[in-house]
Amino acid sequence: MFFDRTGVFTVAQEKNDVVQRELRLCGYFVIITSEKMTAEETLDLYEGRDASEKLFRGDKSYLGNKSARVYTNESLEAKIFAEFIALIVRNRIYKRLKDEAGKLEKMPNFMTVPAAIRELEKIELIRGFDRKYRLDHAVTKTQKTILKAFDMDAAYIKSRAARISEQLEIIEEKSGGMKNGENDELIEAFTKSGKTYDEVLKFLRSRSENGETDRNEKRRR
Repeated sequence: MFFDRTGVFTVAQEKNDVVQRELRLCGYFVIITSEKMTAEETLDLYEGRDASEKLFRGDKSYLGNKSARVYTNESLEAKIFAEFIALIVRNRIYKRLKDEAGKLEKMPNFMTVPAAIRELEKIELIRGFDRKYRLDHAVTKTQKTILKAFDMDAAYIKSRAARISEQLEIIEEKSGGMKNGENDELIEAFTKSGKTYDEVLKFLRSRSENGETDRNEKRRR
């Protein structure tokens, strides 16, 4: 800094050596740990703090936990437990998508959790005139990229679709004596429930046995 004869500040001169010394340290920080670990392990642990904060923020943002909307302690505990399970699943999906996106040359906009779910929801089964279920359309390139993050591919989707179609055909055969409309409702319910063939077949058998018991009871009367 320079001053005139009266002591009034007139002009400042930049200290290039000080500026360069500070610039060399830009982007660096030091983490002191109480345990011996590598720099990569230390950074992952440090960033985990931020992940924990985002986890609770996600609970409020994505799962609606900003307001409890329950009236008993039991309901509150059950809701929080269910939300944490949902967060574990969501974070697992997020981690898989993030790892796969890191392998790509460019970060696509469909490798986020909401976008990936919306894209995969487009994979649907439709029933043809021959009463067989098939994929509504072929698995797209975008869907293949998302599925790869979960160690799945188009062939796996086709095989699962074929298996579901076989299960639905068996259900239709077993429920041939049902009233009009009930069969379609049962198939739709089975598709949405995610139950296995054995579980659905057990239900149909119990339904049949209950119906037979009711008929025998009426005869005795």
